[in-house]
Amino acid sequence: MWNDLRAHHEATRDRPILSLFDDPARAETFSARLGDLLLDYSKTNLDAEGLRLLLALLDKARVAEKRDAMFAGAKINETEGRAVLHTALRNLDGGPVLVDGQDVMPGVLDTLARMEAFATAIREGREAGQGGPYTDVVNIGIGGSDLGPKMGAIALAPYADGPRTHFVSNVDPADIADVLRACDPATTLVIVASKTFTTQETMANAQTAKAWMSQTVRDPAAQFAALSTAGDRTAAFGISPERVFGFEDWVGGRYSMWGPIGLSLMIAIGPDAFRAVLRGGQAMDLHFRSAAWHENLPALLALVGIWHNQVCGHATRAVLPYDNRLSRLPAYLQQLEMESNGKRVAMDGTPLTVDSGPVVWGEPGTNGQHAFYQLIHQGTRVIPCEFLLAARGHEDDLHHQHQLLLANGLAQSEALMRGRSLDEARALMAAKGLTGAELERQASHRVFPGNRPSTTLAYPVLDPFTLGQIVALYEHRVFVEGAILGLNSYDQWGVELGKELASTLAPMVAGEQGTDGKDASTAGLVSFLRAHGA
Repeated sequence: MWNDLRAHHEATRDRPILSLFDDPARAETFSARLGDLLLDYSKTNLDAEGLRLLLALLDKARVAEKRDAMFAGAKINETEGRAVLHTALRNLDGGPVLVDGQDVMPGVLDTLARMEAFATAIREGREAGQGGPYTDVVNIGIGGSDLGPKMGAIALAPYADGPRTHFVSNVDPADIADVLRACDPATTLVIVASKTFTTQETMANAQTAKAWMSQTVRDPAAQFAALSTAGDRTAAFGISPERVFGFEDWVGGRYSMWGPIGLSLMIAIGPDAFRAVLRGGQAMDLHFRSAAWHENLPALLALVGIWHNQVCGHATRAVLPYDNRLSRLPAYLQQLEMESNGKRVAMDGTPLTVDSGPVVWGEPGTNGQHAFYQLIHQGTRVIPCEFLLAARGHEDDLHHQHQLLLANGLAQSEALMRGRSLDEARALMAAKGLTGAELERQASHRVFPGNRPSTTLAYPVLDPFTLGQIVALYEHRVFVEGAILGLNSYDQWGVELGKELASTLAPMVAGEQGTDGKDASTAGLVSFLRAHGA
């Protein structure tokens, strides 16, 4: 099947994408909808035969079977022996979900109700700091415990009517120092997000926040909450059990914003808006489980990604939201995609026969246009682009400016596809009065190769429901890609080795022991850093 796909790519690689639009039904045929969500993948070099071959991959990889097993609570995370059920966190009225024969939904809904009661009490001032109602919430986490709620809080800022929300993740003390400087210890709630309550960076920042608060308030731990399953450790920290919200091991960190990890977001936007996010995710779940593959947004987005990465060999993917409040979506998707599918072996431990996931990166438009779009348009490597466009923003009085934003987004995807030929560039230079060798030289710099693929995800407005749909769409896209590649998208052993080595290096950097056993480079760097103040 891979050979057939590569052969088809070789046969069509030089075909202009623009020529595919000779078919007047091209845009309609190569797009799909879920309600008011539109995925347009017509500006790629996929044709009917290429799509047929890609759809066949889904059957060959038994994606439907694997999908159903995930939703049924099977332990598809085989290397850790765990189910993968972040979808249960948004299963508000979908019936029982069984893990080892036990329905997990009563516990999920009970935790959600506890979160809602706590968030409401904080927003109404009934839960207050030692200096009065909470004015600020500081979420301390890292990875998914930071990227998810932070991305959501920025995305849904127009709906935020609770305390100000801040996020700390980096163990670099500059991160927490800059956040705490803007807060009053007596009216600040600190949420520590760590399932095991042992995450090195998170616990270092938690202790720093506790020390900061203790300089002002009598009982600093009383202004902490924990998102953790380690009740003994949260109790030792001094956090009341009523302020501890746990989640099971079948919720991975990068898939966890739907549950307790989203508490800071719930406090910011309120329980009703948070439930709307869950409803959006649930709607995408239902679509993913029921829609035919040729109409299934997560499957189609995954197949386009497989086509560009594993078949065409394009190693990176740019995520370009023309929606400034999705500024952290590219970073969120970096973790979602690269931690999930950045693997080198298949589920059975044998080496992958194709490349694993792509490098994911991006920035919001129009900022990126003045930063890296030069490379995307005229660089020597093809970078598939994924645009996101909201038909309208929240600033009604500035709708004309939002229209300018949309025009820019549409122009970029068209320009990537259309390009500019040498003859067109010559005509431009001739119109400026250039002739001869100088005309040729200047024209060559103004050629755009074009034929560069992109997809566009369009939606009416970025509201809580839509955000839930978007995040769940990308989650399921990652699942489908991983299922096709035959790898485990739900472990992350690649983060372990660096952590282990950091624990051995910490006393060396502190000068508490020598660098015996370290390579000359590492030992020399430790020596330099110690000599300069480490």
